[in-house]
Amino acid sequence: MTNPQPPLTRRGILQAGAYASGALLLARAAHAQPIHNLPHAPDHPHHDSNSPRTTDGPLTPGEPGTHYTPVIVPNGWTLPYTLAGGVKVFHLVAEEVDHAFADGLIGRCWGYNGAVHGPVIEAVEGDRVRIFVTNKLPAPTTVHWHGLLLPSGMDGVGGLTQPAIMPGETFMYEFTLRQHGTLMYHSHHDEMTQMGLGLTGLFIIHPRDPAEPRPDRDFAIMLHEWDIPVGASRPNTNTMTDFNILTMNAKVFPATHPLVAQVGDRVRMRFGNLSAMDHHPIHLHGYNFTITQTDGGVIPPSARWPETTVLVPVGSTRTVELIADNPGDWAMHCHMTHHVMNQMGHKAPNMVGVDARGLDEKIRQVVPGYMTMGQTGMTGMSDMGMAMPPNSIPMLGGTGPGGEITMGGMFTIFKVRESLPNPNPNSNSNRNEDPGWYSPPHSTQAAIAPPEMLRDARISPDANNAPRAPAAARLPHPQSPAPTAPPPDGAMHHDHH
Repeated sequence: MTNPQPPLTRRGILQAGAYASGALLLARAAHAQPIHNLPHAPDHPHHDSNSPRTTDGPLTPGEPGTHYTPVIVPNGWTLPYTLAGGVKVFHLVAEEVDHAFADGLIGRCWGYNGAVHGPVIEAVEGDRVRIFVTNKLPAPTTVHWHGLLLPSGMDGVGGLTQPAIMPGETFMYEFTLRQHGTLMYHSHHDEMTQMGLGLTGLFIIHPRDPAEPRPDRDFAIMLHEWDIPVGASRPNTNTMTDFNILTMNAKVFPATHPLVAQVGDRVRMRFGNLSAMDHHPIHLHGYNFTITQTDGGVIPPSARWPETTVLVPVGSTRTVELIADNPGDWAMHCHMTHHVMNQMGHKAPNMVGVDARGLDEKIRQVVPGYMTMGQTGMTGMSDMGMAMPPNSIPMLGGTGPGGEITMGGMFTIFKVRESLPNPNPNSNSNRNEDPGWYSPPHSTQAAIAPPEMLRDARISPDANNAPRAPAAARLPHPQSPAPTAPPPDGAMHHDHH
């Protein structure tokens, strides 16, 4: 039995990749580079499972079911590949697309292979991948493999590591995957415009020899933000602060597909954030979870911590894991409150508390159908049934089993059930089928308090006997009186009679 080789240095990886790329170009890609085995990690505490490792022998490409459980991409899809001489071959096409953020809101965006965001690229540590990128945009572009360790010439920065891909051209990227984790890809040419219009995607690399159990459900979600003025269809990529469409896998609630799991499932959730400006604190109800990975790799078990909210910074990924042990319909959303609204007007007047009685009738004489809104907040807006301007959606979401769900934007639902159909776990078909709304068992749902329960608790129906905040909590703390200044040294004191 041979001892595993020590980890390669990053310089060694890049040099090896450069040599391989040069040989590939000289041969005009006549044959693929050989793939090699990644040895098992040495069983000692100093080994970094995220570090690239040396190779020793031929390796077949990683396959779903054998080497990994395929990710589930709510509202999205995974890019298929073909095999050529042991290399996984993918094809991305950058093009203009009409994308539905929700029913009633179509954006004129830029995406890959007909949709926003780009499809998830999924492979296995040690795979060699060849990715063709065809540019059908009206502008030059590139693809940067965000977080991947690869040769400099494959990094995809227009003008720096390669010429830009001109309209009508197809470029080829090829490299060996030397790490595992949740990574991303995006245009690295005129990023503000091209990423802002949707040229982004997730690149997920599974470990070949996982040190921990595989998840039963492995969800992948890209977070993003857009500014689409009411009535417009083209996202405004010049915006710096006032984003009004916040998405999970390029959808807003109620168009976001739920994440579905069965009690007992080991669940992994991967979040990538390629928003222009905003970090997103993603909060899950009903559960705590463990943050297990960043885009830099696996967090050692001794350094992990429990959370109910994971902050996903711009340009980063975060991966969390949990055991689904609490059945129900659980909200999952960005906890920045304006990020769970749709096409919110950032210059709207504050109407909370305004007495608008009689105002509507007067204004309707000039503007038929006018209705003053916002005096008590946003509640009821999604139920009003008012006519919407062209290509726009209500600021709030939809209707649930308990009535109006006053959320929109970056909001979805984690649906956990005691039992679900058991389709092929290695296929994406029906693995995330919506089971409908949850019915809480008897006496486990909040409802109107019965009068007898109020009486037994000595709570008056008008709530006038409820405890009230003391004055110290309601009023400002009185300032202490200023100290009396002592007389100056040597001052003369005179008594006047």
